[in-house]
Amino acid sequence: MGDTLQQIQSLQIPTDAWQQLQQEYLSQAGELWNRALHAPHDGRAEDLAPLQDKRFTDASWNSNRLSHFSAELYLLNARMLQRMAEQVGGDDKTRARLRFAVQQFIEASSPSNFLAFNPEAQQRALNTQGESIARGMQQLLADLQRGHVSQTDESAFEVGRNVATTEGQVVFENEFFQLLEYKPLTAEVYERPLLMVPPCINKYYILDLQPENSLIRHAVSQGHRTFVVSWRNPDASCVHWTWDDYIEQATIQAIAVVQAISGSKTINTLGFCVGGTLLATALAVLAARGEHPAASVTLLTTLIDFENNGVLDLFVDEASVQMRELTIGAQAPNGPGLLHGQQLASTFSMLRPNDLVWNYVVGNYLKGEPPPPFDLLYWNSDATNLPGPMYCWYLRHTYLQNELKLPGRLTVAGEALDLGLIRAPVYIYGSREDHIVPWEAAYRSTQIFKGKKRFVLGASGHIAGVINPPAKKKRSHWIGKGTALPAQPQQWLASATEHAGSWWPDWSDWLAAQAGALKAAPRSYGRGPYQAIEPAPGRYVKERA
Repeated sequence: MGDTLQQIQSLQIPTDAWQQLQQEYLSQAGELWNRALHAPHDGRAEDLAPLQDKRFTDASWNSNRLSHFSAELYLLNARMLQRMAEQVGGDDKTRARLRFAVQQFIEASSPSNFLAFNPEAQQRALNTQGESIARGMQQLLADLQRGHVSQTDESAFEVGRNVATTEGQVVFENEFFQLLEYKPLTAEVYERPLLMVPPCINKYYILDLQPENSLIRHAVSQGHRTFVVSWRNPDASCVHWTWDDYIEQATIQAIAVVQAISGSKTINTLGFCVGGTLLATALAVLAARGEHPAASVTLLTTLIDFENNGVLDLFVDEASVQMRELTIGAQAPNGPGLLHGQQLASTFSMLRPNDLVWNYVVGNYLKGEPPPPFDLLYWNSDATNLPGPMYCWYLRHTYLQNELKLPGRLTVAGEALDLGLIRAPVYIYGSREDHIVPWEAAYRSTQIFKGKKRFVLGASGHIAGVINPPAKKKRSHWIGKGTALPAQPQQWLASATEHAGSWWPDWSDWLAAQAGALKAAPRSYGRGPYQAIEPAPGRYVKERA
């Protein structure tokens, strides 16, 4: 508390900066007021300066002078609050937190968020004789029961029916995960199979939303015998699970089962986001035991070096980690607990409040418009719980203390970790506009692994950058000149070349070179004791938080 008070006391704006901001604000506010005061009452709507903000693009914001003025005043106040936050003194993290809090207040206080100030919602209510307001209230009550703001028509999707539909079977399960094996789509497959480890903070089917944008189906169509970990959604019986459990009982177990089923001593591996962190940790544990099962490692938007991680750093400090440890951690006075999935979902939504919160508040409740069906947002709302001990270990030793990259600093599953012992070539991908794993943070993994490395940068964000099938011919990606991977990411980018379209073909070519010879595709699932249990996507992915 003492540290917190000291940080708060340091939040002061220098006197000269404050005076300048005050003068500029009074000048601009006075100009805005004078324009509104002296404007002719019969003036035309087109005489008003168009509002550039997308929240105020509807014609009603220009046709109503009072609404136009309230929007202009709001935008002026927002700019001034942002500038004030930039001028505040104090340490970098405290200032960043202040800027984040100010931005949350700004987005929440927009006049578009309130029926009394939103002329578009008012006009819709008049045109529908109040029906839009009635529908909005019904949708609000439904969302209160769900416990979250609806971002899509959730009734339009069902896992296994129209999302996560790639054909396969569950060939292994324990209390932590089910292992899915997919039916080959080619007459021949590579001798080394591919194991995908998705993030345990989300359902795996972000990799298999629809056939046309499924990374899983793409891998299968390229001749890879593909296996995917489907994590169990933890409940109250799982509150004791630890990071070690996720490594030993899940990730390492999955590797062993894929080896046994395929008969291949080495396999290709892929980890996405936290799945990549789990995969790298598991391979380091195995390397410490003298085992090297990975012929290759693909890391998609994965953090290994947690030094600077953008806006997520704002939520992690000693006090916040201790709070989690005392409430849901292994040593919590009342016993360990769960981090409920909706808490994580709300945190990620607040990183983009206009797009992921207030946009739906306005549409769902003020306008009475049900959100349209969208598979990505359906997946996003399908939350996953996390066991408290596992989550607290992850927070402390990665985000807070950044120890994963340090050889010998951590002990996991009884082994001292050194990621430099992993021999396999590594394909590292980052997304240029990623606000969860900034691409510079993903790039820093190139300085940790010792084997052959390839870094590719894609356009767009954390999900859209990864899920970018070639047939769509969207976005672009950057590939470095030669094999040099300098310590500074901007130095790499300066010499990289931009290529149109998806990065998937580049990865496919790289992966094929690691996959060995082709052989006849198997006619059945599993092998030996590992036989088909139930059709993909299995039971675990259907468990709701």
